[in-house]
Amino acid sequence: MNSEIWLGLLSGIAFGFVIQRVGATNANKMARAHLMLEADIPKFMLMAVILSAFGLLGLQVAGLGRTQVLPTSLVATGIAGILFGVGWGLCGYCPGTTWAAAGEGRMDAVFALLGGLAGSALFAQLHEILIPVLYGPSNVGQITLSDWLGSKTAATLLLTLVFGICIWGIGFVWGRTKHVRAE
Repeated sequence: MNSEIWLGLLSGIAFGFVIQRVGATNANKMARAHLMLEADIPKFMLMAVILSAFGLLGLQVAGLGRTQVLPTSLVATGIAGILFGVGWGLCGYCPGTTWAAAGEGRMDAVFALLGGLAGSALFAQLHEILIPVLYGPSNVGQITLSDWLGSKTAATLLLTLVFGICIWGIGFVWGRTKHVRAE
């Protein structure tokens, strides 16, 4: 195997370990996060985006990182967001945590994984029909924070500031609320 495959495998294992440790592979803990009863998972997710932004910026500065920005379609993205949220709400996992939870042997995650694969297969079959209907009418082109600000560094720093405030806010607001433990 080449080095890219090994790097992907090792980083995937490391990420799986981290999301398991933070509790993102536990549907009950995920539900408590969505109900704003536990702050660990949302804070972790925001921190992961911040670290990824700095990692990508560093790779780009070194000439190693590249991105492929796809055009933004408001209708397609809106429908995808709704489907993503409903699926996450129904099964208690997002796509990445579903794989990790299935790896832990959680049967509910196995069924969620099968549902996600079935949905992906259906979308793949209908993709050519859906492109002109969903993507075309509301395509606003490639939108990036870097383009808006004129600098990848400025975009990374702004994202860090906003998400850092969100992490602090989650800890501040959720940390002050008294919660009754469900039995």
